[in-house]
Amino acid sequence: MQLSFLPKINRRATQRRVEEALKTARIYRQIGFVRREIEMTPAYEARYHGATNKTSDQVAEFATWNVDEEERVRRLTVRVERAVKRLPKRQRQIIEKRYLEDEDVFDYIVCTELGMSESTYGRQKAKAVY
Repeated sequence: MQLSFLPKINRRATQRRVEEALKTARIYRQIGFVRREIEMTPAYEARYHGATNKTSDQVAEFATWNVDEEERVRRLTVRVERAVKRLPKRQRQIIEKRYLEDEDVFDYIVCTELGMSESTYGRQKAKAVY
C-alpha cells in the first residue's frame, strides 16, 4: 500500500488561478504592462482635519507600485511560458490556442481547429491545467 503525502487539490480554485495567470500572460505579451497614473483633481475647499503625522507621497507610491507590479507580471509571464513549453505537444497546442493567442476563443472552436473530439479535448485540457 502506497501512502500519498500530497494534499487533495481544489480543482475549481486551481483552474481559476491557472486561467487568471494565463490571461495575465496573454495581456502582457500583447500590450505590455499598463501603468497606473496619478489623477490630480484640484480641491478648492480647505480641508480641516487633525494631524496624523503621516506624510504621503502619492507620486512615489505609484512609481514604486508600477515598478514592482511590472516586474511581478514579467516574472509570471516567463514562468507561464516555461511551464507551457514543458507540456506535451497536444496539451501545449490547447493552452496556446485557448489562452495565449491574440483573441479569447471558445473551447469548441479550439477543439475543432485541432481536430479533436470534445471528450479528448476535455481530458487533454484538464491534464494541462492540473
